Amino acid sequence: MEYRSNKKGEPISILGYGCMRLARKGRAIDLDKAQAELMRAYEQGVNYFDTAYIYSGNEAALGEVLERTGIRSEINLATKLPHYLVGSRKAVERIFQEELSRLRTDWIDYYLIHFLTDVSQWEKLKRLGIEEWIAEKKASGQIRNIGFSFHGNTESFLAILGDFDWDFCMIQYNYMDEHAQAGREGLEAAEAKGIPVIIMEPLRGGKLVDALPREAKQLIAEGEQGYTPAELALRWLWDQPAVTCVLSGMNSLEMVDENCRIASDAKAGAFTEKERDLIDRVRSAIIASTKVGCTECGYCMPCPQKVDIPGTFRCYNRMFTETKRAGQKDYLQAIALRDPAAFAGQCNECGRCEKHCPQNLPIRKELKAADRALMPPYMKLGITIARKYLRLGKKRKEAAE
Repeated sequence: MEYRSNKKGEPISILGYGCMRLARKGRAIDLDKAQAELMRAYEQGVNYFDTAYIYSGNEAALGEVLERTGIRSEINLATKLPHYLVGSRKAVERIFQEELSRLRTDWIDYYLIHFLTDVSQWEKLKRLGIEEWIAEKKASGQIRNIGFSFHGNTESFLAILGDFDWDFCMIQYNYMDEHAQAGREGLEAAEAKGIPVIIMEPLRGGKLVDALPREAKQLIAEGEQGYTPAELALRWLWDQPAVTCVLSGMNSLEMVDENCRIASDAKAGAFTEKERDLIDRVRSAIIASTKVGCTECGYCMPCPQKVDIPGTFRCYNRMFTETKRAGQKDYLQAIALRDPAAFAGQCNECGRCEKHCPQNLPIRKELKAADRALMPPYMKLGITIARKYLRLGKKRKEAAE
């Protein structure tokens, strides 16, 4: 495992474990499977584990794994304050203490203010006394490093970055988002200040692996480097010295092993001109085929009208990255026959989703387009009939019981 240093000179593994997508069994986290995967990463040198207050069940699951295995003092534990849920300094303290309890720990190594998108949000926290609260927690040792995770424009990122003595920060960054959100400009501004940068969404929620268009897959497969799509994306990040740690939402032993293998020899400045050219060609192929730049992060959910927004965009994009039939079939199976219904056409344009979208997507407009493409008249008729029979079957089953 390769390591890069924080401001104190302490080593951080260049691969971090993003716990947002821990494997589940039904609605609950599959604790035994999660433990096996987390420990496999730890045994191969991963020392940065990231979770958040709003990741359902994740803090508690991670806390139990750390208690079971006894490795708490040997790893860097990161979690986040949901600033959008607090209206007072008292609420900040209450949530922090709840997080310590869930994680079964007395301290947090890397604590982030979660999901800042604009300077006004940071200013609100300052009015609540967050700077004094941070100072107290650092003095007591309950917080070792303070940072923020960011989804917004470059201007806002630079303003927040320069307004406080941050120990680290987290940004969304990958070869498709090089000039979006904080972007390369923000990354390099943090480096100039000596502030470590943690990278989230390095594979765009798996899109740069599983949902690549055929042309992009072919370009990577034919590359003389022999990289997998994930390896190409990760090595592009680690080639940049400003990148301290890259989070990966690993949920299989195979994924852990592959990512750890790549992180065992990835070094800054190692990319060749041929590799940069390959990235450029893959990027062009993706741009040519993708309709909506959704990463399926889920921040737009839940929708008051029950629309499955990320699922709809996944199916819509699949119509263009794969085939029209593949996207419509996916929509039929995953969205259209769900109970309760989750159609894109249920959107009443309230706009709630757009306020929370890290990508600043025009969700309402795109949902209309997706609905037209995914639900042509003949499919609407078939789905109406199918749903009618499903409801009838459900009623019969309930009556029999």
